[in-house]
This record gives sequence, C-alpha cells and structure tokens, in this order.
Amino acid sequence: MKAIRVIILALSIMMVSAASAQNVYNSSGSRCGTIEDNGTIRNSSGSSVGKFDNDGTIRNSSGSSIGKIDRDGTIRNSSGSSIGRLDNDGTVRNSSGSSIGKVESDGTVRNSSGSSIGRAQGIPRERVAAYFFFFPFY
Repeated sequence: MKAIRVIILALSIMMVSAASAQNVYNSSGSRCGTIEDNGTIRNSSGSSVGKFDNDGTIRNSSGSSIGKIDRDGTIRNSSGSSIGRLDNDGTVRNSSGSSIGKVESDGTVRNSSGSSIGRAQGIPRERVAAYFFFFPFY
C-alpha cells in the first residue's frame, strides 16, 4: 500500500511539472520550444537552453547571464547596455526606439511588417519579446 502511495505521488508531481510548461511556436506553427513557469527555456528536443530568472536576468544553457529585462520593459545585454524595450501595448522597440515587432495579447508575435513570426500563449510578454527579438533560443 505504501508503494502505491509513493507511485501516485510521483505521477502527480510529474503531471504538475508537465502542465507548467508553455509551448512556443515558430512562424510555420511548429513547436520550437517551451518556457516553464520557473523560467527554464527548453528547445523542441526538451533540452534546457536557458532560463529567465525572477529578477529579470536571462541566462544561457551554462548559467551565464546574457541579458536582463528591467521592470520598466527595458531589455539589456550582458554589459548592461539597453538593446531594446517592450512598451505596455506589446510593441517591441530596438535601442534606437524604432518598432521591430509586437507581442499581441493573445500571444501572437509579429515582425515590423505585421507578419506573424510565432506564437507563445500564457507566457509573460517581456519573456516572449526577449525570446523572439533579442535572445533567440530556437
């Protein structure tokens, strides 16, 4: 009986873990990775390729900081220089302030021409903007 409880607990944990990852899709609708609730970024094979920390730090697969998302939407490189920003309406801007795309409220990601380049529902906009426009992990 104790063994059955342990198995049920293990299966429950696995189900919760699997449910906490949101898929990221490319322009052709193919899944190109996932971003888990804890910030772990995985490629389409399931390998960890990076992480978004709670403080906004963006890390590569070896754990090195490669950038940061500030609370005001500014996106910085590893040197701390601003490389872009995300406006409140989802518009993504480069360091010159020019619009380079948009993350729609439904998770659709568009380039500056308005064409869909991907989709990522249920993931914070700032993470989606960093993923598609500044630190492509796919």
